[in-house]
Amino acid sequence: MQFKDKVVLVTGASGGIGAGTAAAFAREGAKVMLADINIEQGKQRLAEIESAGGEAAFFCLDVASAEQMQTLINETVQRFGRLDIVHNNAGISGGNDFVAEVAEAEFDQIIAVNLKAVWLCMKYSIGQMLKQGGGVLINTASALSITALPGSAPYTATKHAVAGLTKTAAIEYGRQNIRINAVCPGVIRTAMLNNHPQLDEIEPKLLALHPAGRLGEIDEVVNAVLWLASDGASFMHGSLMTVDGGWTAV
Repeated sequence: MQFKDKVVLVTGASGGIGAGTAAAFAREGAKVMLADINIEQGKQRLAEIESAGGEAAFFCLDVASAEQMQTLINETVQRFGRLDIVHNNAGISGGNDFVAEVAEAEFDQIIAVNLKAVWLCMKYSIGQMLKQGGGVLINTASALSITALPGSAPYTATKHAVAGLTKTAAIEYGRQNIRINAVCPGVIRTAMLNNHPQLDEIEPKLLALHPAGRLGEIDEVVNAVLWLASDGASFMHGSLMTVDGGWTAV
């Protein structure tokens, strides 16, 4: 159990990649705080971890609320004693409109969840890690932190910004024993993808982007996150680790 007694926070933990990493950390002996706005699914993920013998808790929040994010960090520390690892994963996708057709409300929502919330989680997590002498933070970025795709302007803009936050914070806090990196998935088969409003239209195009000839699976991203969190990645600072089937190599 490589993470035995480590305290791990996972945002966006009710489904997809976040649920996968939360369960994997718990299997490896970590004490896991699951955080998500979806209380029903979040409690279901919690029950699954506990039934498998893991130690975990669930906190419901709007990740774009500074007050709620600060409370989440405080509750995690109060319950488990410290905060060793954060998988800053919560995010949404959006529609398939070109720039001139994107609605302002949609743009604002994606900015709030995919950028502001990522910064808030970093802000308060890093604050706690500074108090305790170190920690590890892994942001979920995207292949679209590196490249672009028509019809994804708000999402792509936020993921480029997450890459910038990751690199900047890694430079700022590396000497304080805080490692900050990002995982950059390609298109992964998650509920967020399956619920995309134009899935039938875009899936063949998405498949064509990946030299691997297929879409990614959740466990393939989970494995990367756990490695970035491990001592095996001790010299990794400010990296954007692609798990994208070769998409960004093209």
